[in-house]
Amino acid sequence: MKKEQSKDPLHGVTLEMIVTELVDHYGWDGLAKRININCFKSDPSIKSSLKFLRKTQWARDKVEALYISSKG
Repeated sequence: MKKEQSKDPLHGVTLEMIVTELVDHYGWDGLAKRININCFKSDPSIKSSLKFLRKTQWARDKVEALYISSKG
C-alpha cells in the first residue's frame, strides 16, 4: 500500500530548517526587507530568531508563508 503524502507544505519541516533555508536564500538583509522584525535586522542569528519566532505567532506565520512562497 502506498503511504499518503501530507498536503501540508510544512509537514516534517522544523522552524530551524525554515529559517536556515531562508537565510541561505535571501541573506539576513533580504529577510529583514521581506519581514520587518528586529531579530532579522539587529545582530541576527539563527538561535535568536528561533527564540523570538517560537514566542511570536504572527511573526512565525509570516516566516512560514515566505518559506512556502519561496518553494513555489
